Amino acid sequence: MRLRHAAYLIAGMIVCAGEGWADLMNMPALTPEEERVIVHKGTEPPFSGAYLDNKAAGLYVCRRCGAPLYRSEAKFDSRCGWPSFDDELPGAIKRLADPDGARTEIECAKCGAHLGHVFLGEGFTPKNTRHCVNSVSMHFTPDPARTEKAFFAGGCFWGVEYHFQRAEGVVSTRVGYAGGHKSHPAYEDVCLGGTGHIETVEVVYDPARTSYETLAKLFFEIHDPTQTGGQGPDIGEQYQSVAFYLNDDQKAIAERLIGILKGKGHAVITQLRPATVFWPAEDLHQRYYEKKNGVPYCHARTKRF
Repeated sequence: MRLRHAAYLIAGMIVCAGEGWADLMNMPALTPEEERVIVHKGTEPPFSGAYLDNKAAGLYVCRRCGAPLYRSEAKFDSRCGWPSFDDELPGAIKRLADPDGARTEIECAKCGAHLGHVFLGEGFTPKNTRHCVNSVSMHFTPDPARTEKAFFAGGCFWGVEYHFQRAEGVVSTRVGYAGGHKSHPAYEDVCLGGTGHIETVEVVYDPARTSYETLAKLFFEIHDPTQTGGQGPDIGEQYQSVAFYLNDDQKAIAERLIGILKGKGHAVITQLRPATVFWPAEDLHQRYYEKKNGVPYCHARTKRF
């Protein structure tokens, strides 16, 4: 087994070789849709799940308790409408007869969260097994050895995250605060001003499927990079337009794109700053529009490149 995929369970924490696999002991509260599926044994609509077409390398864990369930190597396309796996991690899954008397239900062996159903003998893979799993029953943790990050601030982080969540090659997103001087800032601190923090989105992406340049172009097209003092109706220091770069390559790409836009007559005021500490925002702000089943009020894509 390659080191990048060697996971060890220590008091519920996933510790892997390399940087950054998250401590999943404290999973955020379930949304109403997640509760419907995980607790009350519902089913998400086919072809709607966030992980249906996810091809990134990493680990799928229980959405409710964080216990590891499946490795990405076990995932395959069954064209059934839900994420499919032909093998689980040892001891991760509990099988029990479904009340319908015909199928076999699968649950998280640690907390009993409903995952979906398992089917045998279909011939999709040599293992002849298909775990048909609801996306909302899982959380995906990307392999840090195969992903890269980018940080963008373009007004209210709810709307910025909404667009990056839907971009090809994006593995995960988080909203938070960057560029300030206060440790562990709260949303109220940032809104009051004086902390120097800016509402920012952390974008984790698969460089085999997209590039920093593609994501930066999206950034410049989903907000107005010429507006000073805020974005749309949101005014304040926390809504500034900033690309926080992690290395010289990201900085050079952002500078070149700004040059292209200025050459087209756009008076771009976007700042380029070196990335510092990123403080994740409170759970109620994460995946905000997904939870509300809504769309951004001040972020719409405008073609500029």
